[in-house]
Amino acid sequence: MNIKSLLIGSAAALAAVSGAKAADAIVAAEPEPLEYVRVCDAFGAGFFYIPGTETCLKFGGYVRFQTNFQRGDGTTAGTSNGGTSDWDAFTRAQFEVDTRTDTELGALRGFIGFRGNADNGSSASSSVFVDQAFIELGGLKVGKFYNWWDDGLSGETDLLSSNTLFNSVRYSYDAGSFYAGLSVDELEGISFAGDTTTDNNVGISAAVGTKLGGAALQLVGGYDIDREDGAVRLIATADVGPGTLGLSGVWASGVNSYYALSEWAVAAEYAIKATDKLTITPGVQYLGNVATKTNTFAIVNADWSSNDAWTAGLTVDYKITQGLSAKIAANYYDEDNRPEFWTGFVRLQRSF
Repeated sequence: MNIKSLLIGSAAALAAVSGAKAADAIVAAEPEPLEYVRVCDAFGAGFFYIPGTETCLKFGGYVRFQTNFQRGDGTTAGTSNGGTSDWDAFTRAQFEVDTRTDTELGALRGFIGFRGNADNGSSASSSVFVDQAFIELGGLKVGKFYNWWDDGLSGETDLLSSNTLFNSVRYSYDAGSFYAGLSVDELEGISFAGDTTTDNNVGISAAVGTKLGGAALQLVGGYDIDREDGAVRLIATADVGPGTLGLSGVWASGVNSYYALSEWAVAAEYAIKATDKLTITPGVQYLGNVATKTNTFAIVNADWSSNDAWTAGLTVDYKITQGLSAKIAANYYDEDNRPEFWTGFVRLQRSF
């Protein structure tokens, strides 16, 4: 009887324990559904939605290896490449982050461009800095970005601007085939030899342009308030035959932050599209009454000289494969009462 009672008691105890375990069983949480990256095609190729947001993001940039060359008196011509050497190699890395969001006020954009230059084996010659950083909403743009004066001809021969990167407040109107804009630019840190202006300078620049099929026209102007001088420039391009013809003219009332190379200049180029991968661009420019310069070719904040100058060169662009291109440029410069010289470079660039 004792054995029977013991067996029955053991079975009841096991049942009780089993029942308690069943009641207290741990249920695993349902896995969160994965949110795959969605393509954002509202702002062009390469954008995708940041997971969990309606903000579109795009990464871009390039890696560049370039070797510059010079022939002539680099000391007096101001074209020295790495001290006493007549050539200099350097590497550049550019990384860009572009964000855009549709809002009730229009497209809200934030852009950051980081740039790093490595010139030689010394770490002191390497630097990483913010190349551009700006906020854009509708037609309003604020931050550090390139001015319209950066929009030169496509080759590497023309000399059509002095400074093109400022901290600015800009408003633009863009109707597709026509655009216009006005910008207030901080000119702090821009100086010339013999400059006596204060370092809180401000400039005003403006641009109007039109694009009609294979032709484009742009008129840009800039006024340096402290120096009380300004410049205007016209650039016209048109598809002609197997290439694109580009013409430009510029005039300046005096040395200023936007254009300080000469009182006036005219430039021309013809970008020949030889094949889908190869473009050959000869160019030429004539500069009248170039800026007064020191012995090291530094521009002096003074009246224009009576010297004229001209430059001619050739630029060759070759697309090796998708995202990889090469560029070769060679230019000759000759100024009255100054030593003539050659400059050029060979560039290999991987863009993404």
